Parts: sequence; structure tokens; C-alpha cells
Amino acid sequence: MTEHLTKAAFIAKVFDFEKNKDWSFSGELPCIIDFYADWCGPCKMVAPILEELSEEYKGKINIYKVDTEAERELAGIFGIRSIPSILFVPKNAQPQMAQGALPKEGFKELIGNILSVN
Repeated sequence: MTEHLTKAAFIAKVFDFEKNKDWSFSGELPCIIDFYADWCGPCKMVAPILEELSEEYKGKINIYKVDTEAERELAGIFGIRSIPSILFVPKNAQPQMAQGALPKEGFKELIGNILSVN
């Protein structure tokens, strides 16, 4: 199941941007972060795909959601200009951003390529 992140949860589970300038992932598993808004049509198309993927990859990756309307500071830190914006966060490498609604196979390909999870 996907989990909604507040600023405090983001700092605890992903990256403490208040203390660190350089990227340092603090999670146990690689993750995907969906920056979305409730009014966004493409975001609504992506949501059920992410729910399916959270079940398929349970125990291998975490899937988080950040509401850009409620968490404007997080959206600003990552320079979110269009949604959905999907951040792929590998365990020991730099995160990579994908823009727009991806099909399920597109997500699976990026999970394999960026997160090194099959």
C-alpha cells in the first residue's frame, strides 16, 4: 500500500534536507515518491498503478505519495513544476525524476533500471 508523506515523515524516511546539503538517503528500501495533487487527472491515472506496484514489490521497495498542495515546501525543494512527477530513489545512488503519467510497464522498467529491483 502506498503511504502519504508529510514533511516530518519525509525527513525521517527519505532525506533530512534540513540537516544535510548533500543527498543522503535514510530509508531501508529503495523507494518511489509520487508528487501529485487531488485535482490532477494524470495523477488519478497513476494512483491505481502505484497501488498495484506496491503489492507486487512489497518488501523490495516502498512507494510514497506527496500531496504538492499540502506539502508545498517539499514540492519546492524538489523543483516540482508539473505533476505527476515521480522520484525514483535507489538505496546507494542519486535519485532520478520522471515526469508525467507512466504506464505500468514503464514503471517496472524504471524500477529495474534505476532502483535495481526485479
